Amino acid sequence: MVHSIYSNKDIFLRELISNASDALDKLRLESMRNKDLDVDTSDLHIAIDVDKEARTLTVRDNGIGMSRDDVVDLIGTIAKSGTAELLRKLKESKETSQDSIGQDFIGQFGVGFYSTFMVATKVELVTRRAGETEGTRWESSGEGTYVIETVEDAAQGTAVTVHLKAEDQEDHLYDYTADWKIREIVKRYSDFIAFPIRLSGESDALNSMKALWARPRSEVEQSEYNEFYKHISHDWTDPLETIHMKGEGVFEYEALLFIPSRAPFDLHMRDGKRGVQLYVKRVFIMDDCEALMPSYLRFVKGVVDAHDLSLNISREILQHDRQIQVVRRRLVKKVLSTIKDLQANDAEKYATIWKEFGRAIKEGFLEDPENQDALLGVLSVASTHDAAEPTTLARYVERMKDGQKDIYYVTGESRTMIENSPHLEAFRAKGYEVLILTDPVDEVWVERVTEFDGKPLQSIAKGQVDLGSSEEETASAREEFADFLPWMTATLTDEVKEVRLSSRLTTSPACIVGDEHDMTPTLEKMYRAMGQEVPHTKRILELNPGHPLVTGLRAAHAANAENPALKETAELLHGMALLAEGGELKDPARFTRLLADRLASAL
Repeated sequence: MVHSIYSNKDIFLRELISNASDALDKLRLESMRNKDLDVDTSDLHIAIDVDKEARTLTVRDNGIGMSRDDVVDLIGTIAKSGTAELLRKLKESKETSQDSIGQDFIGQFGVGFYSTFMVATKVELVTRRAGETEGTRWESSGEGTYVIETVEDAAQGTAVTVHLKAEDQEDHLYDYTADWKIREIVKRYSDFIAFPIRLSGESDALNSMKALWARPRSEVEQSEYNEFYKHISHDWTDPLETIHMKGEGVFEYEALLFIPSRAPFDLHMRDGKRGVQLYVKRVFIMDDCEALMPSYLRFVKGVVDAHDLSLNISREILQHDRQIQVVRRRLVKKVLSTIKDLQANDAEKYATIWKEFGRAIKEGFLEDPENQDALLGVLSVASTHDAAEPTTLARYVERMKDGQKDIYYVTGESRTMIENSPHLEAFRAKGYEVLILTDPVDEVWVERVTEFDGKPLQSIAKGQVDLGSSEEETASAREEFADFLPWMTATLTDEVKEVRLSSRLTTSPACIVGDEHDMTPTLEKMYRAMGQEVPHTKRILELNPGHPLVTGLRAAHAANAENPALKETAELLHGMALLAEGGELKDPARFTRLLADRLASAL
């Protein structure tokens, strides 16, 4: 049963220490409730003793202890938790305020004690309840039976002695009598337990007992935050920003989060670490708790210490229940509001966040629609307004021209390629600002997000674009090209769905665009690279009615529509438009031959 619950044998020491911490908390509480209880609470502590020759490890505390009936009821019955029973009684008691219930008790599951049998051939327990004179001794080899007897000389509290199995590295059974191993486990799992944990007579505690997240922010120096961040993140640089928060009410927790100053090397790796550390009552539960932090904020490091979480009985796997979701939502909103504050008050830190983590944050548009507005509010993207400084959407809207209804954007592989794209010509000529989106994730999220502040997001490479051309000019051009456009469409029918006149070109002869809801070629490639088959989308060839090449081809068609050279010129025109946007030719050899023949005939 134990092996099916726990995956890490080191956990046994964490569980014994947690139980001891519970016992100390219970004694402290009982001494306050029962003034007749004659106990000394001046040096509540946990001791770990080892006997290397006998291969035993003992965890002892001077806490509340257990009576014989307690031992039979709690230790003799698998998975029955004394802490859980105490909490039930406290909740029924009018003497205890609701706010204090569950504040300091960790051991919600009785099976924690049984984790010792992963590493033990035999376990002995000696205990005496505070206020009683007789103690109890319990012993079992973990085979379904136990021996219990009364002892006269037991110290107050509980001592659990584990007779250790032989060391077996292949089975992950370590030498738990080794000082270094005990220190490693305590530092990893129990460093922030509120009571000192001492090893074999040493006066200094193994644990720091310094839970920074439980102290008021006004009492913690930034240097302490920085050192703690380096400890949990294994980063050698100071964090960019520290977030210290506390959740109160029905469900209470403390969180200490950090935004790093640089991206980790595995930020965009599929198996990269993500999530924050989870503690319950200062006891370490797990690293990289993905349930508490969404993937797009995976760069955030820190600790969440919950006062009462629904864990599975091993505490190693969180149940995805309402409490978890509540904490997650609060953490996400706090991180996004912190980025928003930096946007307003610290431009340098805000710029660093988007430089280092922008690609990851934009994944939030795909996985977190609940916070779409908040993400749009903190979004930072490049634009044609400034070659060096990115912009926010709010600033873009402030600069929109009179009568401009849409927020214009374009996606592509690089800024250089986009700035040389024919799609930008008319927008640049008429002074319209265009957002430049070059991250792979941009191809996807702009399909999901339709507007900002009531202004539609419009790709300049999709759909019809109206940049204020006069009706007279448009009607005249359509009349001139009335016979030519159907011929051009038929000629290129294998490549395009339509050939039409463009209002977005000023110097280039042609460009290729998509319908408003078409998938972009880049997105098609991305899906195919992931092994997903998607149908090829035919696009639209737009012609510049004022370009000499286009007017010359139209005139030649009007003069002799049967001239075979015209079809080759139409192919070349389409290929040029495809190359201009960074696309790939279906038959590069044919394009090169046609171009060479045409150049030769011009000499």
